[in-house]
Amino acid sequence: MKALALVFVMVVIWMAGLLEFGDRVARLTPADDPPTADGIVALTGGSDQRLEAATRLLEAGKGKRLLVSGVNPMATRQDLWGVTGAAKPLFDCCVDLGFTAADTVGNARETAEWARSLGYHSLILVTADYHMPRAMLELRAALPAATITPYPVATRDLDAQHWQASEPGMRRVALEYCKYLAILARETVRGIGNHGRAPSGANAA
Repeated sequence: MKALALVFVMVVIWMAGLLEFGDRVARLTPADDPPTADGIVALTGGSDQRLEAATRLLEAGKGKRLLVSGVNPMATRQDLWGVTGAAKPLFDCCVDLGFTAADTVGNARETAEWARSLGYHSLILVTADYHMPRAMLELRAALPAATITPYPVATRDLDAQHWQASEPGMRRVALEYCKYLAILARETVRGIGNHGRAPSGANAA
């Protein structure tokens, strides 16, 4: 009986967290006008909306350069130029392509390397609305000292304001919430480990 009650409590907590997560996504969309940053990063996937939105920010002078992270290794600069719709001179001078990332963890690592190589300390992160909480968590873990401003892009086949109204919407948000919880747990464990680790030289005689 106690085990059943524990399972019930855990399910209730999970459901409450899911509702809060879905509400958070809804409040993110549409994106606000972001402050100017050193750079802009767009995470590929889903649709071309992310690249188009990131390009508009670059054209508006919201960042010095744009990184497109997670580009398909088979794609060329010409392919990406056609997708972004950017003016050719702007694309040639100020858009960098990252080909190494295969997932959100890879996106964060690729972005961190790019930002550090350019000496950037502030970024605008462009990705899908439902993906933004997890992407922010990963990027903050990879660049803890940087200022990161979210710029979520509405997903065409997901109504963020009414995600509970359809089975596909509920499935997508629930799956993303589970992934978010996994990353949150990983970062919590890392934080506990780092907190308990003795400073370098603390045990020296």
